[in-house]
Amino acid sequence: MLKRLLVILAVVASGAFAASIGDVSSIKTLKVERGLTEVAKGCIECHAKETPGHVNDWKDSRHGHVGVSCIDCHSVKKDNPMAGQNCPGVKGTDTYVSMLVSPKTCGRCHPNEVHEFQQSGHARAALQIRAKASMESLMHHYEGRGNPDLQDSPEATGCMQCHGSIIEVGKDGRPTAETWPNYGIGNVYPDGGVGNCKSCHSAHKFSIAEARKPAACASCHLGPDHPDIEIYNNSMHGHIFNAEGSTWNYDSAPDAWEPGDYRAPTCATCHMSGIGDLTTTHNISRRLKWNIWAPISKTREGGYETAVKDFENGKITKGNALAGHPDGSEAARSEMEQVCKSCHVTLHTKSFFKMADKHVELYNTYAVDAKKMIDELGKKGLMKKDKWADEAFKVWYHIWHHQGRRMRQGALMGGPDYAHWHGVFELQQNIRELEAIYNRRMKTGKIEE
Repeated sequence: MLKRLLVILAVVASGAFAASIGDVSSIKTLKVERGLTEVAKGCIECHAKETPGHVNDWKDSRHGHVGVSCIDCHSVKKDNPMAGQNCPGVKGTDTYVSMLVSPKTCGRCHPNEVHEFQQSGHARAALQIRAKASMESLMHHYEGRGNPDLQDSPEATGCMQCHGSIIEVGKDGRPTAETWPNYGIGNVYPDGGVGNCKSCHSAHKFSIAEARKPAACASCHLGPDHPDIEIYNNSMHGHIFNAEGSTWNYDSAPDAWEPGDYRAPTCATCHMSGIGDLTTTHNISRRLKWNIWAPISKTREGGYETAVKDFENGKITKGNALAGHPDGSEAARSEMEQVCKSCHVTLHTKSFFKMADKHVELYNTYAVDAKKMIDELGKKGLMKKDKWADEAFKVWYHIWHHQGRRMRQGALMGGPDYAHWHGVFELQQNIRELEAIYNRRMKTGKIEE
């Protein structure tokens, strides 16, 4: 499996409509006369009856306005591993379709966006959980209790809905229930495409305005381990958005969505949008200086190609197997500061990041000390074989995966309650708990029952 994942990762490197939005019951018949092919017209007219919600979204989309129809995205060549003729409208014809739409299809019209996405951390999302034996074990053995019939449900209903999955197609040509449907950002498709544009631009409307709002990120970036939407709401940026964000303009063209359209940034503003001299990017890792999800934070040195080489050389846990700015962490920070300076004076921006960086470094002191204790206990045989039953391991896991992430993310995104009370305050409690377990085991030479 790991070899297959590495191969995949390497490949990645390389006017008649009157219905109101959401009112699907009003779509009874739909006749399209817009210069589309007969097959395209047939798809629209049939699906207006069979799946009216899809057509209702499509008719109000930019795709619909410029004549990009169902068949343009869902048709595939006969030899495509996703090809089928399950749809009655094409059965027995020379047309083959797939309900799966790979980023390879999107890339025909949006090549820059797909290329940038593939250089981001999002592109590795599904591989990150499949490439780690510990994650496979957690999902299937511990959470799924090793039940052969039920062990796939933790991944299918949880992990892959955000991370994505390696989608498999059954003998009937349709995706399997264990791997689809999902809105995971890093899907790996049978044709080798990686990503999932509809994670942020939901099908079949693919709205740019929708993707610019915090809710587009909030469905995955929340909870005890990465409460980014909670941190955003805790910040002054979130306060302003929640007070007046419904009145802002979200429809400006890419590279033209600037302060004035909004009064405070959303997630997309800082991580993706074109502001001033910056151009829009779908590489959400490009402007990030630190890796703040790992057990110990290191700066992101080098772009996607460096990350791939480090991954293939087994260095993914050593800090630098991270997509970032191709010119390194300081270049990433410089671009993020350009975003900030569109609304803040230089002193404000520099001072904010100076103290946020120190909070990341402070976290590292906790993590280094904690990891040293865990490693020493392991070498002396003082860790349980079942790590999820071991109090020392569970405290260590929460130090970096929960409290430590909140501490770092809260600092870098202006969420004071998460930098402090949900972060470093809980961390200093954790380290004391771990020290007590460590001292007891080292003194007695035994693991407590």
